[in-house]
Amino acid sequence: QVQLVESGGGLVQPGGSLRLSCVASGSIFSINDMGWYRQAPGQERELVASTTSGGRSSYADSVKGRFTISRDNAKNTVYLQMNSLKPEDTAVYYCNAVLSGAKYAPSYNYWGQGTQVTVSS
Repeated sequence: QVQLVESGGGLVQPGGSLRLSCVASGSIFSINDMGWYRQAPGQERELVASTTSGGRSSYADSVKGRFTISRDNAKNTVYLQMNSLKPEDTAVYYCNAVLSGAKYAPSYNYWGQGTQVTVSS
């Protein structure tokens, strides 16, 4: 069994900052890509940022220059530092990881349960 557990969401004023964390645990052999998605009410889930096992990162245009994704491979953890937050960043943020549970096993997609981020004055 594999679990992804997010933390760090909450209520913040416009212009503020939050740091999200996501820890992967369970039967894990290797983790490929890790990333953060978000879903606002009435909208589809969208990719916010992702990072490869080698540290190469990509971002949605809407968060470039404000959000930074990082990971600690030794701790199976991915972070999302969010600065200069805007009301339109309000959403449930989901952690995602593509990982395999054994040396020659295929990789599968796993999701966390989501953490609410609300940007409001």
